[in-house]
Amino acid sequence: MPFRTIAVAAMLLGAIGATPVLAQVKVGVVTSATGPTAMVGIPQKNTVPLLPKKIGDLTVEYISLDDTSDPTQSVTIFKKLITEEKVDAIIGPTGSPNAMAVIQFVAESGTPMLSPVGTASVILPMTPEKKWVFKTTQNDDLIAKAIVGHMAGTGVKTAGFIGFNDAYGENWLKVFSSLAAANNIKLVSVERYQRSDSSVTGQALKVLASKPDAVLIAGTGTAAVLPQATLAKQGYKGQFYQTHGAALPAFLKLGGKDVEGTILAAGLMLVLPEIADSNPSKKIAQDYITRYTAMHGTPPATFGANVLDAGLLLEQAVPAAAKHAKPGTPEFRSALRDALEKTHELVGTQGVYNMSPEDHSGFDDRGRELITVKDGQWRLLK
Repeated sequence: MPFRTIAVAAMLLGAIGATPVLAQVKVGVVTSATGPTAMVGIPQKNTVPLLPKKIGDLTVEYISLDDTSDPTQSVTIFKKLITEEKVDAIIGPTGSPNAMAVIQFVAESGTPMLSPVGTASVILPMTPEKKWVFKTTQNDDLIAKAIVGHMAGTGVKTAGFIGFNDAYGENWLKVFSSLAAANNIKLVSVERYQRSDSSVTGQALKVLASKPDAVLIAGTGTAAVLPQATLAKQGYKGQFYQTHGAALPAFLKLGGKDVEGTILAAGLMLVLPEIADSNPSKKIAQDYITRYTAMHGTPPATFGANVLDAGLLLEQAVPAAAKHAKPGTPEFRSALRDALEKTHELVGTQGVYNMSPEDHSGFDDRGRELITVKDGQWRLLK
């Protein structure tokens, strides 16, 4: 073979060898890193670099995009990820309204979605469309049972409710109303507000006038502070309860003395030093906190852990799906959905997952703790 031919062949082989290995599994991640829900979305976006880049023999590429807290933008991004990027799965979006808006598109394309949102409406009631959605946060009823149980045990007879005027607030009102009635707690006032509201004075005055023993606020992020702070300044002296949507450091910082004594049920990460070493999630949660803090210089909010858990679920399900089909195909996405549904005793940062055709969240009582605010810090309620 002439020298020139050999040289060209060697160059081609060298070029081929230098070609970067393409990702064999593609995962879209959609978060609200800007906009009204950013306090929730930022730790989720910051968690993406900590997700597994290799699962078994397969490399994984994460395509991380910001929907600016806008459900319309979520739809646009999801369509792009599905039709142009042809992702095998999507983690996200951050907000409950955003998640509700995209279910149709993940179902039509047969793309599994691992949703780190609060509302159980994304998976319940189960429908042919929602069978493509899996949830990495505790369902509202699991959290509500702990809250209402505490109310009943401490003699609460009447309650007020202020919640978001969207899917998150709507489902919380539905669940809370039912449990309150079952425990002989009368709901004496119901008020709604928007995530972007800067004042809820009118709603708070109506709740105050109904003189409830306790008030449950169903909001997320720092927006959960506004109704409580308003009621506190108006002189309300009853017990405040919050949902797991308030479980972040900024709630404490923004609320200050107005949120002292608040009770909520949420994942163990808020009070990790007080959790027994025997708890199977403690080690995984601590490892996540350590790695996140080393990368970003600050500890994560629990909302970021919900994205990490999505990565853990995929890490277990992808190898099983790969036995049936090649990534990048409809058959692989379908097999991945089936594998996620068979998740059994998977320990995550927030609890232990056991999925089934009827349950696409999979948390049990190991996924919640009763927590209070004491001296400006989250503490186990004892």
